[in-house]
Amino acid sequence: MAIRVQREDFDVGTELARLTEKRTDIGALTSFVGLVRDFGTPGGGGMTLEHYPGMTEKELVAVEREALGRWELSATLIIHRYGRLEPGERIVLCAAASPHRAAAFEACHFLIDWLKTRAPFWKLEDTAQGQKWVEARAEDETAAKRWRTGP
Repeated sequence: MAIRVQREDFDVGTELARLTEKRTDIGALTSFVGLVRDFGTPGGGGMTLEHYPGMTEKELVAVEREALGRWELSATLIIHRYGRLEPGERIVLCAAASPHRAAAFEACHFLIDWLKTRAPFWKLEDTAQGQKWVEARAEDETAAKRWRTGP
């Protein structure tokens, strides 16, 4: 179980190898990598990601704990970057390892859906029309609803 919020880039292969190293209880590993899109801005575009230190990590821990309570997981990993990011750069890595593939797939999907709607990150995108703060998307809320329990 690992959570990191960092400015530096990460190597996906290295991170996944580290997560599963010497683990013979893992039968499935799924991962999601989010990348910065090119918004068609002359000069390349990009974005700046901001977060609330301390609060961000606390919320990511809560999301991870919820996943661990829902599925039989051997390991999880969430790495989210902040600061200035250019098109093509990695933003986030979510991974879930389990003895079986169904739990790994579902947990990874859950982690990214809930991270998108619950973690306090703010994105300032450089678009052809100038900089703009990214608003919460209805599609992200709809995706997260499937994981809610109760009313």
